[in-house]
Amino acid sequence: MLELAILGFLHDAPLHGYELRKRITALTGHVRPVAESTLYPAIKRLEKAGLLERATEPGAVAAPRHVLTLTDEGRRELRRRLAEPVQQDITDENRWFTVLAFLRHLDDPGDQAAVLRRRLSFLETPSSFFYEGDRPLRAEELGDPFRRGILTVARATSQAELAWLRTTIGSLDDAVG
Repeated sequence: MLELAILGFLHDAPLHGYELRKRITALTGHVRPVAESTLYPAIKRLEKAGLLERATEPGAVAAPRHVLTLTDEGRRELRRRLAEPVQQDITDENRWFTVLAFLRHLDDPGDQAAVLRRRLSFLETPSSFFYEGDRPLRAEELGDPFRRGILTVARATSQAELAWLRTTIGSLDDAVG
């Protein structure tokens, strides 16, 4: 997820590490804060893989800054990761939001729709946070008001996302022809 966010934000514009960290934190920080000790090793891995480049620019007031730029190979890798997200990127809501944040970088509406269809299929599969044996429990079956609350909120969120997915897939299908 972190590498995808780095590639996605650098696709938008060259950034120095501090600005990149602020943008990633704004996207995912409420769930997974991004520490420098996590971000900078990820940047170095991507740089070593040839997916981004670093240039040094003089600082306005302080020390020189390192500006990161996505390479052509980095753009191809971003599009590959968006077109072929791993299953956890589809099923984990926070990772899914990172994919959605950059899905516009896939140029083909058919490819975008294919990714959305994977999420739609996942959401249409009956599931619950709570089970009786192998049977998923519904909110109405729970006496615990807090667990009922979890399922009620999850249902409302899922219904909103399902409606959005169906509408967006329809629009993308229309764009394909």
